[in-house]
Amino acid sequence: MSTVTRWWWIRHAPVPTGRNIVYGQMDLNADCCDDDAFKGLAQTLPSGAILLTSDLKRTIQTADAIRDAGLDLPQPIIEPDLREQDFGDWQGMTHDAFTALRKAMPHRHWRVPALIQPPNGETFVNLIGRVTPVIQRLSEEFSGRDIIAVTHGGTIRAALSLALRLDPETALAFATQNLGITRLDLITDCSDGVAWRICAVNQPPY
Repeated sequence: MSTVTRWWWIRHAPVPTGRNIVYGQMDLNADCCDDDAFKGLAQTLPSGAILLTSDLKRTIQTADAIRDAGLDLPQPIIEPDLREQDFGDWQGMTHDAFTALRKAMPHRHWRVPALIQPPNGETFVNLIGRVTPVIQRLSEEFSGRDIIAVTHGGTIRAALSLALRLDPETALAFATQNLGITRLDLITDCSDGVAWRICAVNQPPY
């Protein structure tokens, strides 16, 4: 007999003050004024699910806005290890200044390649390493449940890397739009082990 644990990953709402900077783990406010988007999320996401956020306020604000739009959810469980990638000394730099850094060779779809470590920061590989144990622990703790995780673009890419067994550089190719839904189901069978099913990636909230 199989058990299905359904992960609903949501990227936080837009961050207006971070539009022109590399903000990573900076604790900035989200703009949660798109009522239609939040109504769409409230109609799409399952009620009574486990609710997770990182400890950065933009994810908590987004989770609160989903609840305010009418979805019956508990208070979020705050998981600091679901934070965005730490860009260290690059955080707060404008995109133009960042681009001028010759040591920061950009990945085609993301800020930097997966193995490049910002000064006093972490690589995308490091991010995968801290997100994976959280997913494994909570999948076991809440086996068979719906889990809504309001997190960050890098965190969602890390989850996709785990589910699809992708090398980190390939996982960076995924787009993660603000308020987009990524649905990953973990199927556990006592005889066949575990497998991930990819149900949606970056689905719009409307």
